[in-house]
Amino acid sequence: MISLDINGKVREVDVPEDMPLLWVLRDELNMTGTKFGCGVAQCGACTVHVDGQPTRSCQLPASAAVGSKITTIEGISGKAAAAVQKAWADLDVVQCGYCQSGQVMAATALIAENPNPTDADIEAAMDGNVCRCATYVRIKAAVKVAAKLART
Repeated sequence: MISLDINGKVREVDVPEDMPLLWVLRDELNMTGTKFGCGVAQCGACTVHVDGQPTRSCQLPASAAVGSKITTIEGISGKAAAAVQKAWADLDVVQCGYCQSGQVMAATALIAENPNPTDADIEAAMDGNVCRCATYVRIKAAVKVAAKLART
């Protein structure tokens, strides 16, 4: 049995220790907001926060997350998250939406850590979050708007 702190609630799961956190979330806990993209931590669709840091859940064994605070797209909250969600809606960022939970998680972590990111900061933080619809220009613009919203 593995005990995980997910979105502020301790969850007990009976899974192999090496099961990726992604599959614990999706298959065991029915938390399907975190998406499977590539399975090799290259696309960002599976991004969650582990102790506040964006982390690719497809490659993180569940046992490695024991003792950490895990936040998924279902549990994201706070000023930075609200700003990102508003900017995403206001700028109509989403096209197909598949990658967006990972994009939002990465953007929220950036703004929470750096409330005034430069273009280079945004590009570095969002690097590796793949958008199949290529809405990168809107994503970058939304991160800038979200950062400004979070500062006010």
